[in-house]
Amino acid sequence: MTARVIIAAAHSGSGKTLLTAGLIGAIRRLGLNVQPFKCGPDYIDPGHHSLVAQRPCRNLDAWLFTPEQLQRHFCQIAAPADLAIIEGVMGLFDGYGALDDTGSTAHIARLLQAPVVLVVDAGGMARSAAAVVAGFQHFDPQVQIGGVLLNKVGSARHADLCATAIEQHTGIKCLGYLPRQAQFNLPERHLGLVTAESAKQTILETLDAVATTLSSTCQLEQLVSLAQSAPPIQLEPLPISPIEYAQRPVIAVAYDAAFSFIYPEMQECLQAAGAEIALFSPIADQQLPTNCAGIILSGGYPELYAAELSTNQAMLNALRQAHAANVPMYAECGGLMYLTEAIVDQAGQPWPMVGLLPGSSQMHQKVSLGYRTISVCNDNPLFSANSQVRGHEFHYSRWENPEPATAAYCIIAPDGTPQQHEGYQAGNLLASYIHLHWLANPSMAQRFVASCCS
Repeated sequence: MTARVIIAAAHSGSGKTLLTAGLIGAIRRLGLNVQPFKCGPDYIDPGHHSLVAQRPCRNLDAWLFTPEQLQRHFCQIAAPADLAIIEGVMGLFDGYGALDDTGSTAHIARLLQAPVVLVVDAGGMARSAAAVVAGFQHFDPQVQIGGVLLNKVGSARHADLCATAIEQHTGIKCLGYLPRQAQFNLPERHLGLVTAESAKQTILETLDAVATTLSSTCQLEQLVSLAQSAPPIQLEPLPISPIEYAQRPVIAVAYDAAFSFIYPEMQECLQAAGAEIALFSPIADQQLPTNCAGIILSGGYPELYAAELSTNQAMLNALRQAHAANVPMYAECGGLMYLTEAIVDQAGQPWPMVGLLPGSSQMHQKVSLGYRTISVCNDNPLFSANSQVRGHEFHYSRWENPEPATAAYCIIAPDGTPQQHEGYQAGNLLASYIHLHWLANPSMAQRFVASCCS
């Protein structure tokens, strides 16, 4: 049995991430081991939770994963901890589409039979907070809202007014609150929160202050009791059969301030498929790891480090030489940008890059985001032709492939009709804006490792 609770909210921007990370820190001060999770495909929020929990946060995505994959993965990862704290995504009932809640926090709450603590942004509200909670309480009887946390509270008196109204009208207890204070704001930039890797000390100081405050304004023991009230759930882990090669191929994975969007499961799946992982920095390193047999260029913020990446000619040449030697290479989102001829930053300044993809990637004001179903155009290092795969994208840059014949994927509309082509493939090089989850597509790692051994 794994104690578990989901921290959800009425809408994005309510303070879920801040409160979740603060609660992880406050509960750890009680001497408990907390395993953090994040609903949805996000990379940045899990970095904050990992910092505070001192163990990797894992993503739970009810659209990318099958229900069985999600449940089994949760049980495997959460089992060693005293309790799991799961941050929701968007509003509680917001999912893939507008007409149902597939992929939503509520969907995951039902799959895990997990009680929900609803975060309410109480700024400018008193009794109306009760109406918000009552609406969420009755919207789906299968989702148990077991408590409320108030954010952006003006004073202890304000918190008490809101809590009293909520309990009178819904019977749901307010478990605590976080005051509205400037030092409780996490640093942001053009794509949202700053990554934990790029501002670790500042973020730790902020979250430590939040944890200290919540230790005095929240009834942490009651929150832990709520998590422990979740019914038993215990499933066998997802089957991953380890593969052994005579010599484990070395796969170089980009990881630094520019390339940090990596799910922990990617490395685990590749290792189970027989590979040895060697992290490298395209910003700082002058060469690829020794005996490199395959390369993965992760997503991230290469546009913010374009000058450093562009001036590291040794690494640019190393990647060109690896491609010329037919070393399998997979690039995702920021990795794709890095492989184009140039990144054009928000000021319009072009920075020469690796140049394996024709044209430049240019920053724009409009975001491209959402879940995607893709059909694979040709056999590649990850998939066989015509495979259908689920992924997601989130980026402000644009790269246009002028040659459909070299496209990696065709995006499939929700009604099943083919839409535009996407990405790039040339031999052993595969690049795309679509983020994939390796555990949700278990054959990916085996196929990529096999291509590195051929």
